[in-house]
Amino acid sequence: MIFEPHAYQQFCIEYLKQHETAALFLDMGLGKTIITLTAIHDLMLDSFDVSRVLVVAPVRVAKDTWPKELEKWDHLRHLTIAVAVGTPKQREAAVRQDAMITVINRENLKWLVEFLHQNRMPFRYDMLVIDELSGFKSYKSQRFKIMRQLRAKVRRIVGLTGTPAPNGLMDLWSEIGLLDRGERLGRFISPYRERYFTASSYNPQTGIVYRYEPKPNAEQEIYDRISDISISMKALDYLDMPACVMNTVPVYLDDREHRVYERLKKEYILPMAEGGDVDAANAAALSGKLLQLAGGAVYDECHHVREFHSRKLDALEDLIEAANGQPVLVAYWYQHEHDRIHARFAKARVRDLRAEADISDWNAGKIPVALIHPAAAGHGLNLQEGGHILVWYSMIWNLELYQQTNGRLWRQGQTERVSIHHIVTADTMDEDVMEALRQKNMTQEKLMAAVRARVI
Repeated sequence: MIFEPHAYQQFCIEYLKQHETAALFLDMGLGKTIITLTAIHDLMLDSFDVSRVLVVAPVRVAKDTWPKELEKWDHLRHLTIAVAVGTPKQREAAVRQDAMITVINRENLKWLVEFLHQNRMPFRYDMLVIDELSGFKSYKSQRFKIMRQLRAKVRRIVGLTGTPAPNGLMDLWSEIGLLDRGERLGRFISPYRERYFTASSYNPQTGIVYRYEPKPNAEQEIYDRISDISISMKALDYLDMPACVMNTVPVYLDDREHRVYERLKKEYILPMAEGGDVDAANAAALSGKLLQLAGGAVYDECHHVREFHSRKLDALEDLIEAANGQPVLVAYWYQHEHDRIHARFAKARVRDLRAEADISDWNAGKIPVALIHPAAAGHGLNLQEGGHILVWYSMIWNLELYQQTNGRLWRQGQTERVSIHHIVTADTMDEDVMEALRQKNMTQEKLMAAVRARVI
């Protein structure tokens, strides 16, 4: 295919060519991959500024999206690519290739460093591309520490993501720090916290802080400090996106069920007549137990499933019936939710979206009800051809996974109005999660707006 870039895409391409350190905060569907590949092409074959590029991406994106995008466009035919994903032998063969671009999944960064060292091979890459930069938001993770070492070996680096601050502005320190080596937000996390945040929730006896809030004017100062290396674009500004309707479907516990929920909430334990009790060791564990209970079932201490109600299953049945034969995609979080949905809708030909064949059948309209886990519904997965109705059976705290899952259906190429339903159990932690997602998104929207590029 012949690539005829939109104005915003050409703007981004030129930006990457002109900036040795760059962050592109682009919404899903705006073409982060083709933009970056075109910039790489020009840097390699026009200006000769780059010789080899290492792309680090989520495994599905590394395996499928980058090589397929390269094959798709005529102007990229002179670029060669090696995919270092799979068995050790497959990865070794890819790294030994004399390819212009090597793509590897982030879980194998440690293997790559060790392999090069053991074989006395140089780190030949002079440009790094981090696809989904938000995957490096934890500065304590091994992948972050390895990437920070690799950053020192390259002159050019690009960070790509549509969700730069999935859990708030604190995430930006590690992400921006990987790109500019601490130049803008500081080399260490503690001074960053002290300068821009204040403790809003903490244990007065131990001093352990549970939550930080930005200080007055801190948000704008952070945005200003990173604005010279980052640009942001929203799909709604540049693409003809389909309409998207967000809907909350409330369900209600009866008095007995609500008493059970409140007891677990207050006492951290539910004694069971037979077998293991349902208990929570700490507040984090309690949060998970309460979300499970809001969904109708919960694991006890022996990992047996204890069922309490079927309110969400009933609501899901109503939504599937209201779809009147149109395909429905259902997002779940816990395995027992997956199993209970399968059991309730056994006659409806419910099917998991896991393998490539499942995804192909979904997009061909052959699956009436499909189940997907948000952790497997991320980057590089296109499901917009198979349906336009998504139901959140479970509520999750992770804004990035939430937005990525929504983006499987609500994206360019979708021809129908997208309906996203959230089954929310009233007066439970479900409502807290919905509010938390809204607040996190507000922070992220502010960030995106602050560094948003205006293409004239």
